[in-house]
Amino acid sequence: MKQSYPVLPLRDIVVFPHMIVPLFVGRDKSVAALEAAMADDKEIFLVAQLDPAQDDPSRDDLYDTGVSAEVLQLLKLPDGTVRVLVAGKERGKLETMEESGPFLTATVSPVEEGDVTLESASAELGEKVGDVTPEQLSPDLKALMRSVVEQFENYAKLNRKLPAETAVQLSEIEDPSRLADAVAANIAVKVAEKQTLLVERDAAKRLEMVFAFMEGELGVLQVEKKIRSRVKRQMEKTQREYYLNEQLKAIQRELGNEGEEGEGDEVAELTQKIATLKLSKEARTKATSELKKLKTMAPMSAEATVVRNYLDVLLGLPWGKKSKLKKDIGEAQGILDQDHYALEKVKDRIVEYLAVQARTNKLKGPILCLVGPPGVGKTSLGKSIAKATGREFIRQSLGGVRDEAEIRGHRRTYIGSLPGKIVTNLRKAGASNPLFLLDEIDKLGQDFRGDPASALLEVLDPEQNNKFNDHYLEIDIDLSDVMFVCTANSLDLPQPLLDRMEIIRLEGYTEDEKVEIAERHLVEKQIDAHGLKAGEFTLTNPGLRDLIRYYTREAGVRTLEREIAKLARKALRKILEGKETSVTITPENLHEYAGVQKYRFGVGEEEHQIGAVTGLAWTEVGGELLTIESVTVPGKGGIKTTGKLGDVMKESVEAAFSFVKARSPSYGIKPSLFGRKDIHVHLPEGAVPKDGPSAGIGLVTSIVSTLTGVSVRKDIAMTGEVTLRGRVLPIGGLKEKLLAAMRGGIKTVLIPMENEKDLAEIPANIREGLEIIPVAHVDEVLRLALTGPLTAIDWTDADELAAQPPVGVAPIGDAVHH
Repeated sequence: MKQSYPVLPLRDIVVFPHMIVPLFVGRDKSVAALEAAMADDKEIFLVAQLDPAQDDPSRDDLYDTGVSAEVLQLLKLPDGTVRVLVAGKERGKLETMEESGPFLTATVSPVEEGDVTLESASAELGEKVGDVTPEQLSPDLKALMRSVVEQFENYAKLNRKLPAETAVQLSEIEDPSRLADAVAANIAVKVAEKQTLLVERDAAKRLEMVFAFMEGELGVLQVEKKIRSRVKRQMEKTQREYYLNEQLKAIQRELGNEGEEGEGDEVAELTQKIATLKLSKEARTKATSELKKLKTMAPMSAEATVVRNYLDVLLGLPWGKKSKLKKDIGEAQGILDQDHYALEKVKDRIVEYLAVQARTNKLKGPILCLVGPPGVGKTSLGKSIAKATGREFIRQSLGGVRDEAEIRGHRRTYIGSLPGKIVTNLRKAGASNPLFLLDEIDKLGQDFRGDPASALLEVLDPEQNNKFNDHYLEIDIDLSDVMFVCTANSLDLPQPLLDRMEIIRLEGYTEDEKVEIAERHLVEKQIDAHGLKAGEFTLTNPGLRDLIRYYTREAGVRTLEREIAKLARKALRKILEGKETSVTITPENLHEYAGVQKYRFGVGEEEHQIGAVTGLAWTEVGGELLTIESVTVPGKGGIKTTGKLGDVMKESVEAAFSFVKARSPSYGIKPSLFGRKDIHVHLPEGAVPKDGPSAGIGLVTSIVSTLTGVSVRKDIAMTGEVTLRGRVLPIGGLKEKLLAAMRGGIKTVLIPMENEKDLAEIPANIREGLEIIPVAHVDEVLRLALTGPLTAIDWTDADELAAQPPVGVAPIGDAVHH
């Protein structure tokens, strides 16, 4: 039978039959509906909204099925809202609704309970659940009801919001429909899902649905319980560790107070260090601050380890500790002479520095850069300087270093951060005035991690390095007492870095110097290294010279040392095999021990050649002889170059060719020849890169020789840049080039006139062993280098031309040719 009720729309709750719930009502229409119900028979219709956010719901905003309820209690609160207690009675279907009055009124028809349709339940009896006594329920339905009650007990244990007695009350319900509604009212599911349970008429299906909902919720609640218990265990473990650590600290403190001098008490030890060390004001403030932090931290925490490591580094630096420097100049000179033969320029610079240090005692540590080819003793010279000056020796190789943090350190915010190599090595040296050797400074790399060469600008500047700031320490460190010595094979360095250093060049050794070095140091060193006894191995002077000439071609002595080691090994084997009692190496038996000769010693060419000129080249590993070859081929007056030439050398070839074309009538070359011939210039050893302008006069001589058919002298070598007017400009690397000429058995060398001043620094034995002729013009070069006169050239004019000073030609300095 249909009835009319005031309607109370519910936002986020579904009320089931036989359920008593408190509601808070604030909307005017809802309050009016309650007041109307209280004035009448206290009955009201409760129905859920589709959208909880809708403030003024209409018929379309409400579900079709709701519950008729009795208002048990109504209480108006001071803020205007109403608290009401309602008791659900029975399901009802919303038929029609009027919205014209102060509240919503609905016509509701009751919803009858459905049949029990459980597969093996009493449906086959055709009876309704409401008419069935507990004894008449089928076993399957009873089992389902029992399962629902047990499941709810498990759910209630995990869900803390439910009172403990709820499960007991539910277990006493014997009616399946009431049981399903009671469970549905107490489980936490969405409004839409509860509405589904309200709509379902079949009690058995409702029981199955609430069972399924509880199953899903149980899974979630069990995971939540696991997480809570895990968090609780972790917190208990942390609190336990903290408590035990505090106990340990207290025990250690008590032991210390009993006169153990703070044994094991790290904080006391650090406090004592800070008090006794001669720290700078900034360092003392920082150390005290970090120690204060350490005291408040848990000893086993990660942050405490970081602070402890920082204090170890800071307090491990040599604050106020200095090595006593030697001031005896004579003793220093003796040490340098004993360790290294030759290298007079470097030794003079070191002794000069010591002299100033002895008089003033204030000179800042100089920054020297030893530049020279491999194997000439740059690194070992650094050790000798340290020994001569009485400083601690530190060597740091910079070869391949690409990370700026290697110099300045990492900031402490990074995991595994470390101070830079400067600070680390200073700590290792144990003195604030060591000799710091920065080896292979020209091999520094550069990538996205920074530019270490730029980071060195502060380190190697005497005006700035008294306040060197390492990223790890974050305090200023004074490096002004450190003597920095850098080594490099070439000056391929950033200009600002180059500007901070005093460059000292170490040229390659002459043959006589190599013999002296081998006899003084190398032979004796290898005899000791191979366990040979006195008298068992002898390397004669002529044998040593042949070893240098025919088995080595280098600026330094590394290959020579390896060859001597090879001789010592073979000699030792023969002695141990019983074939010899002692071995003496002479030129006659050298090949038996050293093998086949690797290099030719003597004239670059066997005979005079047309178009083949011996040039001189400078490389990072010393000087080299460079052959320049030219031939004519049919063509149209062009020039072709091969031999892996750089851009500068290609331009030099073009300049030489243009000069020859311009002066061709003077040299007896018909201009028409250029219309039908091309010149091909080749520099052998095509795999070796070559660059630089210093082969200019050699190129001119080669081109003129091939065009005129006049051969070039085999025993002459030359170096010099040429201009389009035939002037010869100065070059660099003169000593290395002259050494190469001497090694190659060249008799005469032509050098630019402006390089004549550099001959003062060339060793006397080189000047005496070579005929060195300065030239100012190409015509002089041709007159000296070609075997015969050119048909059209007037050599008298050439002499006059050479005597004239070069007008308007600026020297280019150390233009070098690789």
